[in-house]
Amino acid sequence: MALLILLSVKLPVHAGRQFPHIQKPDTAIDSTINWVTPDHVYVPYIKTVHLYPSDMPLNYPLITLNSGQTLTLSFDDLEGGVKDYYYTIVLCNADWKPAALNPFEYIKGFSANRINQYRFSTFPLQRYTHYSLTFPNANCAPTRAGNYILKVYLNDDTSHLVFTRRFLVTNQSAQITGKIEQPMNPSIFQTHQKVNFTIDTRGLNISNPFDQIKVWILQNYRWDNAIHDIRPTFVRGSVLEYNAENDCEFPAMKEWRWIDLRSFRLETERVARIDESNRQIIVYAKPDASRANQRYQQRRDIDGRYTTEMLESGYNPDVDGDYATVHFTYLTPAPFAHAQLYIFGELTNYECNPSNELHYNQADGAYEGSLLLKQGYYDYIYGLLTPGSAQLDTRLTEGNWWETENVYTILVYFRPIGGRADELVAATMLNSITNR
Repeated sequence: MALLILLSVKLPVHAGRQFPHIQKPDTAIDSTINWVTPDHVYVPYIKTVHLYPSDMPLNYPLITLNSGQTLTLSFDDLEGGVKDYYYTIVLCNADWKPAALNPFEYIKGFSANRINQYRFSTFPLQRYTHYSLTFPNANCAPTRAGNYILKVYLNDDTSHLVFTRRFLVTNQSAQITGKIEQPMNPSIFQTHQKVNFTIDTRGLNISNPFDQIKVWILQNYRWDNAIHDIRPTFVRGSVLEYNAENDCEFPAMKEWRWIDLRSFRLETERVARIDESNRQIIVYAKPDASRANQRYQQRRDIDGRYTTEMLESGYNPDVDGDYATVHFTYLTPAPFAHAQLYIFGELTNYECNPSNELHYNQADGAYEGSLLLKQGYYDYIYGLLTPGSAQLDTRLTEGNWWETENVYTILVYFRPIGGRADELVAATMLNSITNR
C-alpha cells in the first residue's frame, strides 16, 4: 500500500444530513433463539462496523484464551445522539450453530453489557456517533475456546438486534504446519492454490480423529468460500496429514482491486471526480472492467479488508472521518446472462445483497452501483451470482492466477467424548508467497 502523504487541511464544520430513522431491524429476530446470521448489519444507519485485535486493525479477530489479548469493536451510528447499545457473546460450534451450553458455562462476568464508550463526530458533513468497545474485559470474558458471535442490540432488548460479528478464541493445544502448492490437476494447475498441512494432536485425548476433529480453511478471512468437512489422508500416531490430491484447492483469484478514499479533497489514483452537493460528498471511482484475460500483476493488497484513515494530519478518523457516496462502474458491452453482479469485500461484510448489487445501464454500457463509505483505504472485487447459487463466481470478472498472494487460515476443532461444544484447539495462517 502506498505511503501516507501528510497534508495539513482544515475541514469545514457543517450540519449533518438527515438519515431515515428505523424503529426495527430489517429482519425479525426471535429473542428465544440464539442463532443469527453472522457478520450482518440489520439496520441501515449503522456503518463501518470493525472488529479486530486491538492495535492491529487489518488482522482477523482471533485471540488466544487467557492470554490477555483483547479485541476492539467500533461502529458509527449515522442517526447520532446517544443510544443504549448492549452486547453479548454466543458460543457456537464449528458450523456456527449455537453450542448446547448455557452462557454461564462460557462467559465470565455478565451475559449482557452496555457499550459505554462513545464520541460525537466533529468536522464531517455526515454527523454520527462513534461507539467503541474493548473486550474481553472485567464484565465479559470467554472461558472456553471456540467460535463466538458478538451480538449488539438496542435497549437491552435482544429482539432489537443491530449487528453481529464473528470472532475466534483458540487454546492452541494442537499444532499446525503447512504450505501452499500448485495443484497436480493440469486443468487447474495455473489457476488454483492447494493447501497441504499436518496437525499434531498429541496434547489432545483423541480416540477417533475422523469424528472428533473438524477442519475449516479460510481464504483471505472469508467464510463464504471456506472449505470444510476435510478428512485426514493419513493418521500417523498423533499426527494427522491432509494432502489428498483433490482436497483443499481454492481458485487463486488476482490481487484485490483498491480505492484510496483517505482524503475527499484529493483525487487519488483510482478516483475520477469528487463533488459536494447538498452537503453530501459524492465520489466517482474510475471505471473498472474485467481482468479475466489480463496477465497477473503483482501488487501489494490488504487481502480484501479495509482501514479507516485520513491523509490530513492531526485528525482522528474515528470521529473526524467523513462519509461519501462512492459510485462504482464496471464496463462491459452487454449484461451478464442469468447472473447478478456484486461488489464484494469486507466493505460489504462479505455479503451479496441489494445494497451492493450493481445494475446494468444500457446507455452507458456499464454496470453501476454505489456504497456509503467512510474515509479510508478499501480493497474490493467484482463477482457474479447465479439464481440458486450462494457462491460468488469471479472467473469472468477477475480471473485466477496461481501466483496471487493470498492468506489462508487453518482452523482445527476438537469435540471431546461426551462434549457438548466444539473447541478451537489450533489456528494458523499461511501465506501463498512465503509458505510455498
